[in-house]
Amino acid sequence: MLVQLTISNFAIIGRLETHFTPGLNIMTGETGAGKSIIINAVNLILGGRASTDLIRSGEEEARVEALFEIPEEHPVNGLLSGLGFSWGRELLIGRTISREGRNRITINGNTATLHMLSRIGIMLISISGQHENQLLLRPENHIYLLDDFGGLSGHRSRLKETFNSYQSLREESRKLEAEIKSGDERQELMRFQKREIEMARLVPGEDRDLEEERRRLRHAEELLQVVNDTYQTLYERDNAVISALVPCLKAVEREAEADRRLAGIKDALSNARIELEEAALELRELKGAITIDPEALEKVEERIQLIKGLKRKYGSTIEEILAFKDNLSKRVDGLEEKRRELKEIAIRMEKMVNDLHLQALDLSEERKAVAKRMEEAVEEELGLLDMVGTLFRVKFDETPQGDPGALVEGHLRAEGYDQPEFMLSPNIGEELKPLSRVASGGELSRITLALKTILARTASVETVVFDEVDSGIGGATAEVVGEKLRALARYHQILCITHLPQIASKGNTHFLVSKEVVEGRTQTTISKLEKEEERVKEIARLLGGKVVSGKALAHAREMLG
Repeated sequence: MLVQLTISNFAIIGRLETHFTPGLNIMTGETGAGKSIIINAVNLILGGRASTDLIRSGEEEARVEALFEIPEEHPVNGLLSGLGFSWGRELLIGRTISREGRNRITINGNTATLHMLSRIGIMLISISGQHENQLLLRPENHIYLLDDFGGLSGHRSRLKETFNSYQSLREESRKLEAEIKSGDERQELMRFQKREIEMARLVPGEDRDLEEERRRLRHAEELLQVVNDTYQTLYERDNAVISALVPCLKAVEREAEADRRLAGIKDALSNARIELEEAALELRELKGAITIDPEALEKVEERIQLIKGLKRKYGSTIEEILAFKDNLSKRVDGLEEKRRELKEIAIRMEKMVNDLHLQALDLSEERKAVAKRMEEAVEEELGLLDMVGTLFRVKFDETPQGDPGALVEGHLRAEGYDQPEFMLSPNIGEELKPLSRVASGGELSRITLALKTILARTASVETVVFDEVDSGIGGATAEVVGEKLRALARYHQILCITHLPQIASKGNTHFLVSKEVVEGRTQTTISKLEKEEERVKEIARLLGGKVVSGKALAHAREMLG
């Protein structure tokens, strides 16, 4: 229940604080006094659209706060807990809009998002006005009203959950089919690429070894000449370096006995002789290994060109080429895995199709049974609202027949096979027509009220707001509407804006919304009419206009009595 509403710097409201009561809360006031502005402020608490145009001129921000009393068993407490908010007997929601575009929302003192506010607000307050009447004209909304009346919302939610799972599988199946088709088209190319790389028998680092081999083969003659000349100079010529070094070494060895300073030189010469002999031996072996082979050079050149060609296609190094080949193998293997996965999904979808079809058929049958009860209930309520003889029917298209798979694919929606539409015949003898084609403004208001009444016992929302429910009605009908609102207030807290005394007189609590000029600025105020005489005067004003006569006052007392 909405206990307190505080509005600051909102439109022409400077500051307004109102305490509402259980039962039927009536708000009256002259046209333009600001009653709809208060409803707009309440709508912000429900997560409605915020605009900087709503901020009072000369102010930087506007704020709306609403304090609710929540029964312990109310489902909103479970939602609050799930969203991480503390909860108890009271719930305080605040929303601030600023000219800089900032939109601050708090729930029990904690920051919240607009999405959170929308989820919570819709469980607290229901606003029924001209907008809701327009929603009633749209056939796509009728299925939800029917399900709410019959308590079928849970069944519909379960069907929707299964339907969404099926849709996800179908989307996954389509994606896999596209990937497999694309893979099949490229598979021959992938196989060719894989064979081409495998036939090359690449070895990591082979390209570097080949480059070195090519350099040796290209310079074999020069290399052989250098090796041979160096070997001859060191070892085989008459004046070879090693041959000349031996006498020197022997002479130094003899004199080293006389002068120890030559010992180090002797060792150096001895080591040099050994190293030179080893170098000569290596040169001799290398000379035997060097070959001048144009055919070998040609083969190396061909191998290098083959590897370069593969690098241009598959990677800048041999390692990258081999990695590309491994990836090809995985992709080929992956296609087979996707085919297996697609088969598994097809089996799951086939089972789910049958489940969906049966769920939708069961829900359709339940809806048709509920529709009969709804038709009787609405006609009874409309009779009480001075629409005796009005026929109200829920029209169903024929349930499609055929293969479940084709039906699920071609006809099923998340809500099922049904798309019910409300039909009305407001005058005896006239044919039933869609609600949108026959209902006047006053009839729509009464139909909305009738639906609210029959849904009242099952709805969990605590507060219902009626914005000008009296549109298009008057006289005895208004009296009946007032009684109906008072009856509805046994189940919900009702906030009702009205211009009709017949409705205003039924209120448990009466608020007067007025406009006044304070310090040179117009602002809206709201006051609770505590005294009986205050209510009498306001009812009399609604009866007779600005000039209140004695007869109007007497009539007002009679109505309140």
